[in-house]
Amino acid sequence: MGVKKPRLAAIEYIRGISMLGVVGIHVGSQYLSNPAANMHLVALFEVVTRFSVPIFFFISAFGMFYNLDLTQPFNYKSFLKRRISTVVIPYVVWSLFYLVHYAVLWGDTSVLSPFYMLFSMFFGTAGYQLYFMVILLWFYLMMPVWVWMVQRLNMLWLAGLLAFQIVFDYWSCFVLNSAGVENFLLRSLIDYRLNYWVLHYIFIFVLGGYLAVHISWFKELMKHYRSSLTAFFWLSLAGLLGYYYWLIFSRGYTPLEGINTAQQLCPAGIIYTLGASLFFFAVFTEWRMPEWLKPVFAALGRHSYFVYLAHPVAITYLGIALAEKGQIMTAPAALCFFAAVVVITLGAAAAMRRLGEKIPLINELSIGVYKKK
Repeated sequence: MGVKKPRLAAIEYIRGISMLGVVGIHVGSQYLSNPAANMHLVALFEVVTRFSVPIFFFISAFGMFYNLDLTQPFNYKSFLKRRISTVVIPYVVWSLFYLVHYAVLWGDTSVLSPFYMLFSMFFGTAGYQLYFMVILLWFYLMMPVWVWMVQRLNMLWLAGLLAFQIVFDYWSCFVLNSAGVENFLLRSLIDYRLNYWVLHYIFIFVLGGYLAVHISWFKELMKHYRSSLTAFFWLSLAGLLGYYYWLIFSRGYTPLEGINTAQQLCPAGIIYTLGASLFFFAVFTEWRMPEWLKPVFAALGRHSYFVYLAHPVAITYLGIALAEKGQIMTAPAALCFFAAVVVITLGAAAAMRRLGEKIPLINELSIGVYKKK
């Protein structure tokens, strides 16, 4: 049985910030089509935003454990039932949408073959953002394991888990590859390991659960060590950016090679994720925010799920429009492109949410929101 606790606005606000970061990463990929892309703007789009995906795991675990009473038996069946309605159904709907959409747009019906559709569903490849939902579902399926771990964790075990995370992610990202593997299924399981191996994000997920269970202690930590958490965040960001620039200036990497190396699963990226998770939670929990900003962050958080699912559509058609006009993705164009994607998808999210209030099936299928009984 869950114990209802006071609502934490920080979870919703962080969700909105993370959504902006995800959009930035994907707009940055478009900007890199320019051979003369500014390395500093690339860093803003692709390095500064690297906390965005793993912090989603942090707040997902935090939200689940926050109202979970660990002194009571965990109702796995009830838990899965709720998650199927909020995640599995929208995932399937949006995967089918993207498969059909791209088949029509590019005239390639091979993506609608039963094998390709099953392959896409399992690995989350129907849309380049959907892999996150697949690995999140694996986290959900293993929820009894996380409950068992969180019940027994202490700071020493968390430190050990962080060390494991750094070693494992380094091995997976920079050592393991499918070279020489001829079997298609085995090669796919290796190539798409980031889409379903929960071990890539186990530390940040379990940390979110641990801090939710020990929320009183966490609040005291944020209150008394606000300056230290802020310094840790900026130092961790400086470390990841420093690694990116070192790769470019000392190792001769291109910006594309730099961002593929200085990413969220490299050692500096893991530390940056930790710093960002603690910092943003402290900002939105303990700091006094201007009143006019609260509805902005609330709107971003409220519509973040739809924006996350739909923003590749806006990116695709805005990209086509630029190409038809012969417009090169310059730095100013990239910034305008980012703003346009956010505004368009936020507007679409608000309109669909309002329409879904009249036709509940729309919200149920698109974002897993059900009308309150």
